[in-house]
Amino acid sequence: MNFLGHLYFSNNDLELMYANLFGDFVKGKAMYNFPEKIQSGIQLHRSIDSYIDRHEDVRKLLKTLYPELPKVSNVAIDLFFDHLLASHWKDYHSIELNKFLENFYTFQPHYWDDYTSDFKTFIETMRNRQWLNYYPLREGLEKSCAGVGSRISFPNLLHQAPLSFDRHYTEIYSCFKIFMSEAILHFGTNK
Repeated sequence: MNFLGHLYFSNNDLELMYANLFGDFVKGKAMYNFPEKIQSGIQLHRSIDSYIDRHEDVRKLLKTLYPELPKVSNVAIDLFFDHLLASHWKDYHSIELNKFLENFYTFQPHYWDDYTSDFKTFIETMRNRQWLNYYPLREGLEKSCAGVGSRISFPNLLHQAPLSFDRHYTEIYSCFKIFMSEAILHFGTNK
């Protein structure tokens, strides 16, 4: 899962949502340099990443997509799943997506001063551009794939991932539904 999935699995805890996203900015044992709430978010982030990486159906989907998206099929799945979560949000959450995101954007974390400057810049950019609001749209998927692909340090075909999404939509959506139903039980997520 990408950003939206990490917010979703934070179980409506706004403080935890920020700490969860921070997980991409902290390596190894450096997490223990932060307050417990931030550590909890980093641990949740790692747990979500590990869960999706080990999920049997996701692993099968990776094998299907790998020939078209070598070395980035796992990243593509994260982006596909965020797009599908956004597109089918009402099936998974009782708060409308734009309101959910507004609550996130306008919340001021108690531990804001404990976060690193690069994370704060990332959050401010996310707030100002509100790019998560575009996740349900095809344009949002295309921009996400192109944007993430351009930040990867090696040549890749992630910008072509939306075409793979179209070709394998039925299989991707089926995998997403299975993953979500099992992950919701695993993480104890409430609507």
